[in-house]
Amino acid sequence: MIITRHFDEPKLHELETYRKLGGYEGLSKALAMKPAEITEEVRKSNLRGLGGAGFPAAAKWGTVPPADKVPGPRYVVGNCDESEPGCFRDRVHVERAPHQVLEGLLIAAYAIGAKDAFIFIRGEYGRPHRALQTAVKEARAARLIGDDILGRGFSCDVMLMRGGGTYISGLDTALLESMEGKKSWPRQPPPFPTNYGLMGFPTLVHNVATLAMLPHIAARGGEWFAKIGTPKSGGTMIYSVSGHVEKPGVYEFPMGTPLRAIIEAAGGVAGGRGLKAVIPGGTSTPPLSADDLDLPMDFDSVRGKGSFLGAGGIIVLDETADMVEVVRLIIEFLSHESCGQCTPCREGSVWTERILERMLEGAGRPGDPANLERVAGNVTGRTICALGDTVGIVLKAYLKKFPEEFAALAGRNESVMRQEATANG
Repeated sequence: MIITRHFDEPKLHELETYRKLGGYEGLSKALAMKPAEITEEVRKSNLRGLGGAGFPAAAKWGTVPPADKVPGPRYVVGNCDESEPGCFRDRVHVERAPHQVLEGLLIAAYAIGAKDAFIFIRGEYGRPHRALQTAVKEARAARLIGDDILGRGFSCDVMLMRGGGTYISGLDTALLESMEGKKSWPRQPPPFPTNYGLMGFPTLVHNVATLAMLPHIAARGGEWFAKIGTPKSGGTMIYSVSGHVEKPGVYEFPMGTPLRAIIEAAGGVAGGRGLKAVIPGGTSTPPLSADDLDLPMDFDSVRGKGSFLGAGGIIVLDETADMVEVVRLIIEFLSHESCGQCTPCREGSVWTERILERMLEGAGRPGDPANLERVAGNVTGRTICALGDTVGIVLKAYLKKFPEEFAALAGRNESVMRQEATANG
């Protein structure tokens, strides 16, 4: 374990305890290096973004233009707007080890030359926000934040910002719009945030779990980190495991650990029932089947199975789960959280929700599955952000993996009509 190693320490959130356990040693070593040397260690580590996309962290840093080409400030933003259903690891992480996030934030800021850094946290996260407030206060008093950090000539301030409760603000460009006081509508890239981000200046946005890995890479080296995971995905992944398991919670495993081992660590399927499906990365990711239990859990392996590792929100569904109802709940959430900027997403999500509701109410029609497939295709690839794509991709995945359940509901109405016609002569 890397991130959760000391989570059983009740005072880990306090600066004194964190430093006794080696906290801020990574920052100290990083500040003794040149920014380019830190970037090289991150490249060696094979660290990939843990917020969902899995993009190589060092490659992302490399897209931040140097100050001599793009003058002016640059910023680092820690994304803690955790609002994906099934994901709760960031909340636990920030409550238990807020200084670990701050340390990683400062390392990233030093690497790209940022003098100001932010943590954007979900508005509903009251306790995590208070934990971060206290940690920032402690770090500032200890001269770990502010001017001349650790006497190394590097200065960086850290500010906290709270989200307004929208799911879409977890997307980097929508997050930046919200930080600027605007409606949290995603921007149409390019340009990307690393070139044109907060207030138009280069901005590096990382999930807080990604940032928290940096102190350990700085302290022990990129090659050490890379050996823990797979050849293309270094280190570990922190999972939020929920659903039909005996012990829901937060679990950390090396990249590439089989799905079966993660579920077994969570006590297995609740009640000894059979497994029907597993959502691997939060409800925005297509489900895996019971045949995929030996799948290595890393970005590339999961993508090879037609899904995504996402933010590691594993939801286990047992044999009693109604998969049409499951996808209806997912589409209902996405429909509610659509920002409305793109017509295919705004309208298509509502149409699919209404069709699924009608089917579950017993008024299904024979053409419903094909109609759902058609609407899903008309949404996918036609929107600015991934929310619209999710509506289409997830719906298609459930239609493909559980066709018999959709077909059964689609045939109800036809059967009822035949019975009524017979009864009426």
